[in-house]
Amino acid sequence: MLVSVEWGVVRVDGHGEFKDAKIFPGGVREWDWSETGTRHRPGVQPEDVEELLDHGATTIILSTGMDEALQVPDATIEHLDEQGVDVHVLETRAAVALYNELSPHRPVGALIHSTC
Repeated sequence: MLVSVEWGVVRVDGHGEFKDAKIFPGGVREWDWSETGTRHRPGVQPEDVEELLDHGATTIILSTGMDEALQVPDATIEHLDEQGVDVHVLETRAAVALYNELSPHRPVGALIHSTC
């Protein structure tokens, strides 16, 4: 469960605090944008979601930041659609709320961006 989110901090029950979090069925880790070259523009890369899929997520929640500055390009949505994944793109607080609502019932992955 995502305990809370505020500017610059995502708290995950039993896992601590992260600036940006990559959450998948069975685990969580810091989402390090430098691994795939992610920037606010063009945004979340298809490669960013692969780890979530590899861990069995059938629903993926992509947060766009607290001020919705992080983009999600069509290529990323199309990649998830091709995998048959249910995808939601939401402002960070709404993404956290949806994750907490859905995760007890299905395998959910999420990329949570805690700033802009």
